[in-house]
Order: sequence, then C-alpha cells, then structure tokens
Amino acid sequence: MTRLLSVAGYVGQSLRLMAGVPEYSAYVAHMRSRHPNKPPMSYQEFFQECQTARYDGRVGRCC
Repeated sequence: MTRLLSVAGYVGQSLRLMAGVPEYSAYVAHMRSRHPNKPPMSYQEFFQECQTARYDGRVGRCC
C-alpha cells in the first residue's frame, strides 16, 4: 500500500510538471530558506503564476 501511494505521488508530480506546474512544496521550501522575510504565495496564486508564465496569459487558448 505504501509503495502504491508513493507511485501515485510520482505520477501526480509528473503530470503537474508536464502541465507546467512545478512542485509547490519545493517552492515553499525555497521561499523559507532563501527569502524568509517574504510570505510564500498560496497554492492558488502559485498555480496561477505558473500557468501565466507558461502560457503568457493565454490560459485555456492555444493562440
């Protein structure tokens, strides 16, 4: 069961990376270690910023 959850976690991470969304926990760890005086973005803000950066504001459209 533990192995199945581990595999599911890796699959989820891979899908997020393919969609252009880096790992939120890595972002939070980076913010805490490198920028302790700045609060990290919420997951919603993080996701939106990643989508905007990837698609240059064209979320949901190809052109």
